[in-house]
Amino acid sequence: MTDATTSLPPIAILGAGSMGGAILHGLVASGLAGGGVTATNRSIAKAAELADLDGVTSVALEVNPAGNTDAVAAADIVLVGVKPAMVPDLLDEIAPHLRPGAIVVSLAAGVTLDTFAAHLGEGVATLRSMPNTPSLVGKGVTGLAAGSAATADDVALVRALFETVGSVLEIPESQIDALSTISGSGPAYVFLLVEEFTRAAVRMGFDDDQARLLAEQTFIGATALLASADVDPAELRRRVTSPKGTTERAVAVLQDARLDDTFTTAAHAALARAKELAEGN
Repeated sequence: MTDATTSLPPIAILGAGSMGGAILHGLVASGLAGGGVTATNRSIAKAAELADLDGVTSVALEVNPAGNTDAVAAADIVLVGVKPAMVPDLLDEIAPHLRPGAIVVSLAAGVTLDTFAAHLGEGVATLRSMPNTPSLVGKGVTGLAAGSAATADDVALVRALFETVGSVLEIPESQIDALSTISGSGPAYVFLLVEEFTRAAVRMGFDDDQARLLAEQTFIGATALLASADVDPAELRRRVTSPKGTTERAVAVLQDARLDDTFTTAAHAALARAKELAEGN
């Protein structure tokens, strides 16, 4: 087994789009992809965007239709990043070409480990992952669920791969969809808050550029403070909220709006949709 602290074995990323591309950039930046990475995309234009990355072989399937099978034949870890509806056909395509002992990792939302086993065989080590978009800047969170054929060494190797782009949480597959409603969809919730905070600043008389600076830098600074602090967010909030001060008055308005119920309802809505997607709806 390759020592994941020094180098990762050959990797194939089939469908290196937004998420697969984020993982790819993290791997390259980490310097751990010593075995090299082959990334496939359908179009020449998309493949060209990745062609200059160090140690990466970028393949356009419209030029090389056998690109996926060639990639897996040379890889010990295979990341499947195509759209969920395309996964079963892709698994059927690559199954005969997998190396013995290869690990197959899903990046596709809503596609179960049972689906992977049905198309690849019960003996193939599979894991289901749920990264999020901050992986692009090395600040991601990835949920990782192992299939029955994956060994502890397999999981450790895949964990090392995803740790190149952030933190990893090992969970049972039954929690993957719930995790997606928090860390997967969560960045959109944060961006929405920044949008609304920016609009509030404009309504307070600041111009667009000033409002954006105030809102964005406040969130960036607050999260940096949270990352460096040794206390929880509630304590940091209390430190900002002076008794009978302006912040206390504003926080009371937000609490009266029942943000706790709103965020819980939003997460349950996302979870319901994840279950619909898993059922093919």
